[in-house]
Amino acid sequence: MDDILRRTATGHPINGWDITTLNTTNLFNMRKLSSFLFPAFFSLLIFLTACSPAPASPVSTSPAVPGIVIPTPPACTTVLTEPTPGPETPSLFPPESKTDHMRGAENPVVTITEYSDYQDWMSGLFAKEASRLLEAHPDELRIVSRIFPLIETNDKAALAAQAAEAALEQGKFWEMHDLLYAQQKNWVSLSAQDFEQWLTAQVSALGMNVGQFQTDLKREDILAKVQQAWAGGQKIGLPGTPLILINGQIYGGPLDYNSLNDIIELITLGKRQYASCPAVTVQQNKEYIATLHTEKGEVVIQLFADKAPMTVNSFLFLANSGWYDHITFHRVLPDLFAQTGDPSGTGKGNPGYYIITEIDPSLTFDKPGRVAMVNSGPDTSGSQFFITYEPTAQYNGQYTIFGEVLSGMQVLKQLTPRDPQPGTDLPPGDQLINITIEEK
Repeated sequence: MDDILRRTATGHPINGWDITTLNTTNLFNMRKLSSFLFPAFFSLLIFLTACSPAPASPVSTSPAVPGIVIPTPPACTTVLTEPTPGPETPSLFPPESKTDHMRGAENPVVTITEYSDYQDWMSGLFAKEASRLLEAHPDELRIVSRIFPLIETNDKAALAAQAAEAALEQGKFWEMHDLLYAQQKNWVSLSAQDFEQWLTAQVSALGMNVGQFQTDLKREDILAKVQQAWAGGQKIGLPGTPLILINGQIYGGPLDYNSLNDIIELITLGKRQYASCPAVTVQQNKEYIATLHTEKGEVVIQLFADKAPMTVNSFLFLANSGWYDHITFHRVLPDLFAQTGDPSGTGKGNPGYYIITEIDPSLTFDKPGRVAMVNSGPDTSGSQFFITYEPTAQYNGQYTIFGEVLSGMQVLKQLTPRDPQPGTDLPPGDQLINITIEEK
């Protein structure tokens, strides 16, 4: 399966997604729909992960040859994007209503709408991931389940949808919904007649009135509702199932838990991002000591305010504002570095602004304990930083070194190794509890 959010798999500290390829055939053919709404959602991802701006040219300093002066880049720039489409934006898809089947947060940050078919095995796989996501994000996520029974290809698609609607009449919609997916392999190969008998047995186990269920299963209004779901999907031009909307925008990427969890985390982080750069309060003649309080112990860092003033200024602002409180060391590569600074825990988040890259020739990655900002190109430092375990000369000239470890290297070496890669399950990262700052 192609991953449109492919991570750059190198030994370098990486900030953001490598959004280089759009392949909408990895799950099903999205051509009919992606031209309508996917670009808007793609813009949202660009906002949350922040693409790299082109480096600016330096100011001309030659007094002998007149020329055009090219300004240096600003010390800090905010991330400017188009606003997320709102409810008034024209859409192929009907808005949420009381007739929808919904569960999760009452006031969600993220709403995932699924068009699915109970007999479709890929819809079944997504249902498992959706349950995990709801468990992980009870206060941020809402799932809206809309049936699109593939009547022409799946012989029991309509009957399964009728069963869920009949269960709704007894307040058991979600119980039947989950059951149909969880036991899909037990009924998908049955005949329609045998499937009805199987349903009757399950209804009894769910504590429902069997007689009422059997009557409701064939009620004309329920039959009409299921047929209308099929016709409505045909009218829209749904290409298949599952079709996923995230906050109303078509999502054509991978449907595994980690990929969807990252998106939820990043959209949630967007609510915390800053709309402007921090005020410059750092004093280059002062000494700043940062203490990282981790669950494994303390790490004390000397900050180089005289060498990287804008980076240290941003670091102080974020530390004092609580940005770094209760986050994880999301990437820990033994013998290379430990990386943290992203509240989303994905390694793709930023504070809503960029700081210039400040390269001082006197500072190199010539020893362990160098503290440097992560970036995705020149002048794209955000909030993520890494601390080296060993000399790493390959990073020289690429990342802003803004501090060094005074004590606590043994604490860093106790951190759980963790290398996020697409499609892999990871152990929980060790927690950075908070960062305190001492001025001298």
